[in-house]
Order: sequence, then C-alpha cells, then structure tokens
Amino acid sequence: MLTIHDASHIVIDAETERTADDASRFEVGSPGAGSDGHPDEHLDARGGIVTPGLVNAHHHLLQTAFRTLPGTRGVPMREWLPTMAAAYAEVGIDPELAGAAARVGVAEGLLNGVTTVADHHLTWPAGCDSVGIAEATAAAGRELGGRLVFVRGAARDDPEKAAASADAIAEALVADAPGGVSADGLLQVAVGPAGVHSDGEATFRLLGEVAARRGLRRRTQANEQVDVVIALEKYGKRPIALLDDWGWLAPDVTLAHLCGVTDDEIALLAERGVTATHAPGCDLPMGWGVAPVAALRAAGIAVGLGTSGGGSNDAGHLLADARLALQVAPLAGPPIEARSILSIASEGSAQGLGRGELGHLRPGSAGDLCIWDVSGVADAGVADPVAGLLWASPGRRPRHVVVGGRVVVRDYELVDHDERELASALNGLLAARR
Repeated sequence: MLTIHDASHIVIDAETERTADDASRFEVGSPGAGSDGHPDEHLDARGGIVTPGLVNAHHHLLQTAFRTLPGTRGVPMREWLPTMAAAYAEVGIDPELAGAAARVGVAEGLLNGVTTVADHHLTWPAGCDSVGIAEATAAAGRELGGRLVFVRGAARDDPEKAAASADAIAEALVADAPGGVSADGLLQVAVGPAGVHSDGEATFRLLGEVAARRGLRRRTQANEQVDVVIALEKYGKRPIALLDDWGWLAPDVTLAHLCGVTDDEIALLAERGVTATHAPGCDLPMGWGVAPVAALRAAGIAVGLGTSGGGSNDAGHLLADARLALQVAPLAGPPIEARSILSIASEGSAQGLGRGELGHLRPGSAGDLCIWDVSGVADAGVADPVAGLLWASPGRRPRHVVVGGRVVVRDYELVDHDERELASALNGLLAARR
C-alpha cells in the first residue's frame, strides 16, 4: 500500500476536496502492493497538493521527434502538412524511431504529471511494419510505467489496408481484451482517421467495423478551419454532418479540436453522446481558433484536454495547456473556473477514453495521482492553492507522480530512467539518419 502523508489539500474530483487534517493521510492500493517490492511505501507530501493524474486525451507522440521544424510555425495547414511529410520521409518512420520518440514523449508527460496519454498515430509509410510501430510505442509506455492509448489512425491511407492494419494491431496488443484495454490497464487500443479532410467514407466505415468487432473506442479530429473548408469544397457538407452520415457520431466516439462548431452541431453531438477533446496548445498557434468549451459542457458533452503533437504544440505539458485553456476560455464563451479545467484535464479526458477508473481519486480509482509542491515563492500570496496550480507558476512540474499505486516520478526525476539518456538516444538517432 502507498501512503501519502501531510498534504495540504487532496483533490478527489471536481466536487470533492480534503484539506488540513482530512488531508494528512491518504492511502492508495492494497496492503502488500508497494511499488519497490516492499510491502508498504510512504510519500511525504508536506507543502503539497495531491490531484488525480492528468490524462492527455490527444497527442501525436511521433511528432516529439519533429519539434520546431523550420516552416512549421505560423504557416497555413496546406504548407504545414508537406513540410512535416518531407521531414518524416527524410528520417524514415519505423519501429525504432517510433519507440525512441514515444519514450521521450511519455517521459515528458510523466514528468509533467500526465499519467495517461492517447497517441493518435497517423503516419504509415508504404511497406512499413505497422504492428512493429504499434508494439514499439506500447513498449515505451510500459517501460516508463505510464498508461498509453494507441490509436491506429489513418491519413490518406488505403482504406482496406488501414483496416487490416488496425485489426492486426489490436490482435497483437490487446487481443480480445474487453474495450481494447489490457488486463493491467496500462495499454488500450483505439482507431481513428485523421478527419474528413483527409479520409473518405470507406476509411471511416471500415475502421468503424474493426472497432465494432473488437470493442474499441473511436476517435477523430473535426472542425478545425481546414477541416470545414475542405469538407464543404469536397462534399458540400460540414464535417459534423459527414460524420453523422458515416456513422461516426456515437457514444464511443471522441472528436478533437471542434473549434468551429455551431449551436445546432453542439446539440447534435450532445444528442448522439459524443465526447470532445479541447487542444488549445495546438489550435491557437495553428490559427484554428478556440473551441467553445463552456457551451459544449453546458450541452452535457464530456470535454477532455489534449496537447496534440510536437509539430504544432512543441510541448507535452498538459498542465500548461490547462492554464492556456483557462486563459482563452473567455474568447469563446464565459470564463471557466480553474477546478473545472483541472477536471477537464483529468476525468473529462478519461470519459472520452471510456475509462471510468481514471482521472479521479474516489474509491475504485486506478490510483494515478500527482503531488504538486506549492510551498515556494511562485505560490506565495496565493489565496486559493488549488486554483493556483493553474493560475500561478507557468511550467509547474509535480514533485511526485504515481501510476497504479507505483511511484514513477520521485522528487522531480523519473524513478527507473534517466531523462537525459532518453533525450540523447532520440537526438542521436535523428542525427544518424539526417
């Protein structure tokens, strides 16, 4: 059992907190289930706040190897896409690179409080070992002790080949596991085309068939500016209408971005039980706008938070993007309070993954949590320390991170890995291939 001592606050979920004496002792797991082979383990949380582990609902881990590339900042999507494609072709996308990039991306997430990351992998060169790429990415998450959702995406791929690959990946990684989630909960498989701007009805329908047969969640991207423009030009319909026609508005579907949605579209998404992912750290620099998060939530739509990938958002720091979401919310509706944004970045994201055990610390939770030190000068004078997690100290990192009752980050360092070695390995691989 992991016992946490002397926290000043424990955030159980959006509605429940413990303070002072009630927060002095908090237990995770069962007796004899310590993380280091010891029957019990203790973490000193003095001067700290305990929160659920953050859940990054939308990432592209491969892009961790392609950050701040010339020609990818402040350019329209029609220029961004070929620039990224050329960089992928130069280096070569294979299991070795996918694994190295994923190890860095998952490590970055853990060091910033992300205990679960959903990786929407969209890059599948002709003749690539798709199962090998998925296995390397999944292995990276497991090695580091984080939870990973591998989304077999598609972007202008042959529909039948994409579906066959998705089926093979599900068989290799989770076989017949309920909901596509491994028995230990560390790995989940889902499917998802990039969006109607790149994939047609056949891709959506065939991947949907794989999902139905395997019991997998479905995810895609919708209503960025480019998505709306291309859908209208190509089909004469907006993306949400196309997704409805193609059977992709349902409770097992999560839509990322949703910057340009109308009131009628929001009502339709709510009626269909779709969940959403906000990604302001991508949407703002790409010029796509701000999703109307308050309106989505008011309609009853569960909203999560994602960073998107390194090609558009050069960091995997979900708390920083939560702060950004807090700041830009008034541009697209009423302000949203810090606790609600924190809940969006944890339990809201988990809802979109169909993972009711994640994103909270209620009884029955998976035991994923972060301890944030609020005793330094950055938090001096803060009247509300929980709100201060977002408002104060941009770039804040947790002191300790726990996944499934196991400590994976202790005193700001990975427990079982050296982050500098992970970075060096990826940089060395990129240098050797260029």
